[in-house]
Amino acid sequence: MRRIRLGQVGGGHGAFIGAVHRIAARLDDHYELVAAALSADPQRARESARDLGLAPERTYASYEHMAAAESARPDGVEAVVIATPNDSHAAIARVFLSRGIHVICDKPLTTSMADARELRTLARQTRRILAVTYNYTGYAMVRHARELCRNGALGTVRLVDVQYLQEWLTTDVAAAGNKQAQWRADPARAGAGGAIADIGTHAYHLLRFVTGLRVQALCAELTHFVAGRRVDDDARMLLRLEGGARGVLWVSQVAPGNENELSIRVYGDRGSLQWLQSEPDRLAYAEIGRPRQIITRGSPAAGEAARRVTRIPAGHPEGYLEAFATLYTEIAAAIRAAEHGEPLPEHLSYPDVDAGLEGVEFIDAVLRSDRAGSSWVGDDAGTVTPGAA
Repeated sequence: MRRIRLGQVGGGHGAFIGAVHRIAARLDDHYELVAAALSADPQRARESARDLGLAPERTYASYEHMAAAESARPDGVEAVVIATPNDSHAAIARVFLSRGIHVICDKPLTTSMADARELRTLARQTRRILAVTYNYTGYAMVRHARELCRNGALGTVRLVDVQYLQEWLTTDVAAAGNKQAQWRADPARAGAGGAIADIGTHAYHLLRFVTGLRVQALCAELTHFVAGRRVDDDARMLLRLEGGARGVLWVSQVAPGNENELSIRVYGDRGSLQWLQSEPDRLAYAEIGRPRQIITRGSPAAGEAARRVTRIPAGHPEGYLEAFATLYTEIAAAIRAAEHGEPLPEHLSYPDVDAGLEGVEFIDAVLRSDRAGSSWVGDDAGTVTPGAA
């Protein structure tokens, strides 16, 4: 199949996530990067584009110019990646969706619920794909964990524990000149949520993806341990899940000894599972009264959902980039279906605009709970994410 013509906004020199998006997009060979506005600094944008081999005439100083020019070309971009700080996501997505261009946005979707809801309406009106890259759900063994939960292997889910722990903000690295930390610590650019928006939305989406359970209410406490920091660097909460299940979610960016420790544990009345991002090819599964077993990616014990996104045989590790690429491959299938007016293939489970909206509503619920003295927050419909229902 012909590669999808891809553009990118943000992610030039010095940006970690921009390069990750480009690698993920090319790994399964479904996209070709043909245009970009890689930085708000015109010189950096030109230099970044030159190093990527982009044509000078398709290197833009602004996303507005890029959207207008590319939508007028017969060979213009069909999809665009947004890899910019959070405060600009809504405006960029709005411009490209309005031009009929599909959007792949880094998380969180926006910094406000109003913007997120507006983008969902716009995506539906234009019939364009708007995806959000909660990339950890692309791992094969996360897909198998989801399959175990959904087919009843654990029985009725009772307890869920999700953690995402990092150490990189334990000191004031923003004051030391770390640009990634600087914008994340600025509420005007990152939004009101710090760790809860940066990594908490990943943890929340992982819980929702694996268990399928909605959070009916939550009780949250946010903390900023580093003096002068204006957003949270640690967040912990209790969750009441549908069906009577209970959960705990803890995210921290001030936990020394943890480079990027994402994990989920699910306990039902028949069994349990445990997945650690540090050992992504392994899933621990236990039936009540029997020894725990380790299921590995590529092994006969892994289910169809895992096999569908497995590229190489067992014993050859697949990791972060491959998981990210899984989302890009599924988004490519969705884009092609949309371009041909066809229904989406049933097996696709990439995070769509509804997942993006749900993440923004989750952040809002956590902030409301914390501001109310860690009171329980929910709504009359029994969910903390009403707009994504």
